[in-house]
Amino acid sequence: MLNFQKIEITDKKLIDNCLQSKQSRSCDYCFTNLYAWQERFKTVFAVFANTLFVKFEEKNTTFYMYPVGKMPLKKALELLENDAIESSIDLKIKAVSPEMWQQIQEEIPNKFSFLPERENFEYLYLTEKLIALSGKKLQSKRNHINRFKAENPSWEFTLINTREDCFQCWNMLKEWESENMQTDPSLIYDFKASELMLKHFDALALQGGMIKINGQIVSFAVGEPLDNDTFVVHIEKAPRNMNGGYAIINQQFAEHIAANYLYINREEDMGLESLRKAKLSYQPEMLLQEGVVILK
Repeated sequence: MLNFQKIEITDKKLIDNCLQSKQSRSCDYCFTNLYAWQERFKTVFAVFANTLFVKFEEKNTTFYMYPVGKMPLKKALELLENDAIESSIDLKIKAVSPEMWQQIQEEIPNKFSFLPERENFEYLYLTEKLIALSGKKLQSKRNHINRFKAENPSWEFTLINTREDCFQCWNMLKEWESENMQTDPSLIYDFKASELMLKHFDALALQGGMIKINGQIVSFAVGEPLDNDTFVVHIEKAPRNMNGGYAIINQQFAEHIAANYLYINREEDMGLESLRKAKLSYQPEMLLQEGVVILK
């Protein structure tokens, strides 16, 4: 049986060594997300034969992730099936891309079914478009930014470089929590994940930037490269009542931090209509499809 255990920050090298064997633009196969969101999903992992196995819970159901590493896929899936039997649960594999599903079908045909999950599709944008915001469809974004600049002539963008910068972002995060938690208590997990990323900013090899007005942080964003051409944004926080607060940090982050990458992954919308509308309004270049694989 696979020996699953909690993810520690010291497991980054071990897990990254497995993840590097599969170049992916998906934010699910990223140590930072696995580590920072493990309290929300009760995530545990095992590494066997240089292959990563992940198990987690969502809506009172246990799922596995697609195994990543050097082990032949058929053997890895057999290990997952045996673990499910020993755990008295149904084998369900989440965060499966169409390419992964094709590999499963080739290795073990006619045994599984694939169910797309729209709420977990990830939004991929051309970085150059998020920088320039050109064209009629993005006119409103330019308007928001221009209004922000007009109302806040002393604004500036700076990189997150020091522990003091992270501490200042944490203070702003606390303000964001106070502003939003009353209307949506479930955001506690978003807050905790963001807090962990700031706490372990250097150990996680993250990059970030801040918008300041008169030296005071009003918004910040944090992310990291996923592969050679894609950069993911893990955190983006701004006051709800500030005109252009989100638009300016979005554009400046793309220009100053992710400009050398072809795509920016802004993760999924989790089925939230308001979040889906916001992400679609930036005209994504593509949606990375994902689904769940179950036994027939």
